[in-house]
Amino acid sequence: MSEKMTGARYFARMLEAYGVTHVFFMDAVLRRALAEMEDTKIDRILGHSEKGVGYMADGYARVSGKPGICMAQSVGAANLAASLQDPYLGHSPVIAFTGRHVAAMQYRNAYQEVDHAPLFAPVTKFNAHMEVVEQMPHLIRQAFREATTGTPRPSHVDVAGFTGDALTPLEVDFELAVDPVHQTFPAFRPQPDRLMITQAVTAITKSKKPVIIVDRGALISGARDALHQFSQKIQAPITATLDAKSLVVESEPLFRGMVGLYGRSCTNHIVDEADLVIYLGSNTSDHTTANWKLPRAHIPTIQIDMDPVELGRNYANCIGIQADVRSALEVLVEQCPSLQHDDWLTYSASLVAAWWQEQELELSRQELPMHPQRLCREITKLLPKDAILVADTGYSALWTGNLVDMTHHDQLYMRAAGSLGWSFPAAIGAKAAAPHRTVVCFVGDGGFSYHLPELETAKRWGLNVIVIVNNNECLSQGVKNLNIAYGNRPEGRKKECYVYEPTDFAKIAQAFHCFGVTVEDPQDFAAAFDAAVASNLPAVIDVKTEFAYQAQMAWVPT
Repeated sequence: MSEKMTGARYFARMLEAYGVTHVFFMDAVLRRALAEMEDTKIDRILGHSEKGVGYMADGYARVSGKPGICMAQSVGAANLAASLQDPYLGHSPVIAFTGRHVAAMQYRNAYQEVDHAPLFAPVTKFNAHMEVVEQMPHLIRQAFREATTGTPRPSHVDVAGFTGDALTPLEVDFELAVDPVHQTFPAFRPQPDRLMITQAVTAITKSKKPVIIVDRGALISGARDALHQFSQKIQAPITATLDAKSLVVESEPLFRGMVGLYGRSCTNHIVDEADLVIYLGSNTSDHTTANWKLPRAHIPTIQIDMDPVELGRNYANCIGIQADVRSALEVLVEQCPSLQHDDWLTYSASLVAAWWQEQELELSRQELPMHPQRLCREITKLLPKDAILVADTGYSALWTGNLVDMTHHDQLYMRAAGSLGWSFPAAIGAKAAAPHRTVVCFVGDGGFSYHLPELETAKRWGLNVIVIVNNNECLSQGVKNLNIAYGNRPEGRKKECYVYEPTDFAKIAQAFHCFGVTVEDPQDFAAAFDAAVASNLPAVIDVKTEFAYQAQMAWVPT
């Protein structure tokens, strides 16, 4: 039933009807709609940068299972577009609203106006202009529909008015109609084609050394229980990308670790020796496959994914099943015979045990300055059973992904899809979605510096994330390639390319009225972590680690 109201009130009530609890924004945008949200249960989270609020919406979406909303005015739209690269690559349903000058002011050098729509095109599934108020009901519904169906990814709606407020004062008489199925994701769970299931069962039955690779699509699908039933039924080792790390606890008997460029050598050897690789919710990216060397091109694969375009994209010898991962696994559990691969399981487990033995020297290292491996062991000991661990890109993801164990099924691990600095604002969004869970951010000093002002946002809203800064006073991941680039040249001023001034992040946190503490000895980390939790404040633990320490990359086939 329709009701007369302003466009601003309609906008606010539509978001509320879709179950939105937080809007992350950078002033000035849709101020009339923000004012109308006063009468809803929506929290309006003002940040300090457009990229920051975009990452907050991403973290919120990944934890809540609902679309995350972010907004910015016309002049900030380009910055907001940049923030959508990570949720696009990470399959996260973020919905961005921006302002743009009305049509009569286009092409006339209007203040702060550039054509930002093309910037959103490569990082969204849906990119629309709301030119007249009559479009509001349809475009809001379509933004939610696009974000939550198929592979979840961002949507963008550009609203007339450079702050988006050209339409919101107008009176409307629209029905407040929403599609409840699009309040969460995945909105739909397509069932697998039975013929393809039959082909998959035949291939699985013939295999002597099968291996399962779970990726972000399996996590989105909520496929944990079905995954374990399937792996037990066919007695196949489970490997995971960093994006699906929290689907499997480290102690799971069939778990064989993290795969790919940021994985473990033992796990890559197992995939290399498999005679059948089963991909669950994976787009078979370069990181997952070690630049498409794992598995080798002649090895048969089974690939289950919501997006039919991904099936066989990088491996021609593929049985492709377009389906929700959980739904497809449930059918495979019914159809597959019970199998035994005792020798394969014993052998693959021995590779993992040998790898852990190799790591033990660094994991238990007492010497100072601390190495990141030892820090990861301390984090494993202290993570609460329902903790959310948010890792930045690069070495932060590599260290935590391989060396911080998931010991409880209720723990969640998230990592950046590639954007340096993503983790801190994403952790704030995660805490907004799960206020009663411990949210821990792991980030390097370079990454943390991107969004330091968001400490104020976290403090203002009581979003008490714990930030662990791996502070080695540089961007260490680039050192290896810098050395190659310099070749036989004298070192000269090479440090200009990767070294920062020493920074006391604990003091910076304290200046924002947050908790801050410095740790140099790993034996002091537990007390610092406990103090951070007890402070009931956003907390920064500045951990001093060895300057420019280099990670050992995983073995991959040549």
